[in-house]
Amino acid sequence: MDQAESLRIIKANQQVRPMARVITVTSGKGGVGKSNVAINLAIWFRKLGKRVIILDADFGLANIEIMFGAVPKHNLCDLIYQGKNITEIITWGPGEVGFISGGSGIAGMSNLGMDYLNYIIQNLTQLDAIADIIIVDTGAGIADAVLEFLVASGEILLITTPEPTSITDSYSLLKALSRHPRFRPDATKVKMIANRVGKEEDGITLYRKLNAVVERFLKLPMSFLGSVPWDNQLTSAVMQQVPVSLQSPSAKSSQSFEKIARRLLDKEEAQAQPNRGMAAFFSHIISKR
Repeated sequence: MDQAESLRIIKANQQVRPMARVITVTSGKGGVGKSNVAINLAIWFRKLGKRVIILDADFGLANIEIMFGAVPKHNLCDLIYQGKNITEIITWGPGEVGFISGGSGIAGMSNLGMDYLNYIIQNLTQLDAIADIIIVDTGAGIADAVLEFLVASGEILLITTPEPTSITDSYSLLKALSRHPRFRPDATKVKMIANRVGKEEDGITLYRKLNAVVERFLKLPMSFLGSVPWDNQLTSAVMQQVPVSLQSPSAKSSQSFEKIARRLLDKEEAQAQPNRGMAAFFSHIISKR
């Protein structure tokens, strides 16, 4: 099966299936709470009536399953090499949020033949019928695998903290993304979340600081979604492997996650972000060949 036939399959899937909203969560460096943000937003999306699946694309690390306190029986490798179907590799965590462990499967996708890729894509497109929102939790930094996911995404949430290294690395990530040969700034919206701040105003200041250099040197539009404070209840929840939005929904951090989730689900915001579905998201693997 050639590339043209693969793209026809993708187009056909888009026509007959509902398309999920794919949101990619990323960061310039590790240790800034990226996966924690992804999980808690997923919890609030679910509380607000949306069906949610998290794809843990941070292969080599198992942050999602550790934070959920759930051990998956299968991961993406089992879909690729063991013939499992998509429903068999979904693990259901707290709050009725599903997640798929990427394992090393995502890293090996670029080396697979077309028949394998078509099989994987046809399975992944079934997620559009299972979930309204699919959150892709990428690795941190500017590795090729991370950039491939960002290039494919129409909606990127960039997690940044007030630490100078986090700000610098966030800029480096956006710089690498803007220089990627297949990046289309007109088709991608970058939205920043300020994590581990003292108060909302600190997050706004952080955004303005980063956005000033991004606008000046990269000419890349970036909006601000909100701030998440670091509080004791969040620390306790992380240690107990329970999302703070479930354990302590009245905590300041939980309330911040709720505000951001509601902002993302706002009618005007949702209409401005057309749903692409998983077929379009993964088509970059084929189109770059």
